[in-house]
Amino acid sequence: MFRGFFSKKSLPLTGAPGVRRLKTYSAQSGYVYQYYYEGQRPFRHRDGSGAEFVFTVSADRKNWHSTSVLVSDDAIREWEEKHARELNSSERYAVCKMALFQAFDERTAPEQMKDEVRVRGADVEGIIELLGL
Repeated sequence: MFRGFFSKKSLPLTGAPGVRRLKTYSAQSGYVYQYYYEGQRPFRHRDGSGAEFVFTVSADRKNWHSTSVLVSDDAIREWEEKHARELNSSERYAVCKMALFQAFDERTAPEQMKDEVRVRGADVEGIIELLGL
C-alpha cells in the first residue's frame, strides 16, 4: 500500500547533448579519466536542494560508473547575493565541471569517483574566481 509513497524515484535527466561525446581529463592524481556528460536533474536531500549533474566516468575504459556532482542552491545563492548577479546555466555547468576536475585531481583512486561530488559555497567562490567570471 505504501510502497509507491516511500520509493525513491529519480527524475529523468535533461540537458544532455543529442550525441554523447567522450572527453578526457589528465588528473594530477596520475590517472587519465574518460567521461560522458549524461544530463542533469533537480535534487532534494535533507541537507538541501540544487542541481545534480550526472557523468559516466572511467579511468581504464573498461570499468564505467556513474558519478554525480551536486551543486546546491544555497551555494549558488550565496555567491549570487555576494556578487549581486545571477549565474546563468552555462556558468553553473562550468562550476559543476570544474568541481568534477578537482575531484579527479584530489581523489587518490578511481574507485573514489563513485562517491558524489558536493559543491559548497566556498567551492563556488574559488571556481568562479579561477574561471575569471
